[in-house]
Amino acid sequence: MSTLLEVQDLSVSYGKVEAVHRVSVGVGEGRIVTVIGPNGAGKTTLLAAIMGLLPARGRMLYRGGPLAALTVEQRVAAGLVLVPEKRELFATMTVADNLELGAFAARRAGAAAATLQDVYRRFPRLEERRDQLAGTLSGGERQMLALGRALMARPRLLMLDEPSLGLAPLIVREIFAIVAELKATGVSILLVEQNARAALQIADYGYVLETGDLALEGPSEALASNPRVAETYLGGRGAAAGA
Repeated sequence: MSTLLEVQDLSVSYGKVEAVHRVSVGVGEGRIVTVIGPNGAGKTTLLAAIMGLLPARGRMLYRGGPLAALTVEQRVAAGLVLVPEKRELFATMTVADNLELGAFAARRAGAAAATLQDVYRRFPRLEERRDQLAGTLSGGERQMLALGRALMARPRLLMLDEPSLGLAPLIVREIFAIVAELKATGVSILLVEQNARAALQIADYGYVLETGDLALEGPSEALASNPRVAETYLGGRGAAAGA
């Protein structure tokens, strides 16, 4: 298995406060990797630095080449796409228009139309609401739209920041099932998530980030059975109990 993203000794600061301390993570081709941890652990900061939204120290390689010299737009064009925690949709624009904006980096003339049909196949509700304003959607539908818009950019590495935040359990299961399906299409995924149980169920490998430091890492099954992880993040029960 080849490595798609390699982050080595990454540090990110807000002024004099270092939010991420020499963290190293990797994402293999066609793999789902999750980063779990409490609020304030530095998970969102880590994704923002990889995306180029925050200055960082350390080494980041994507497809074997350095990321540091690439702008955010160049990273998107190279297949690196982030779905932020706040989703950041255009509320006064329709569902269809939001999706169309996600396709600006599509690299073939006919790619956008084909990708749009694939998005509508995965999210039938988006097609039903294609002419509806994004600001009028439910929380689950907004998350589907944010994910669909990211897919319009034809990502090779999809980074998801708290996709389950604020959603009902049924919608969470639906979103995570779609994320798991994306792996079969060749998309690699870096998933930041507070719902550790759901994240570890679909991930191949996981990292535990605490107060900016990498506390634990390992295959997802091993982390789910780790007593410390089970007690702190899984309510003292194994991940097999269900999402």
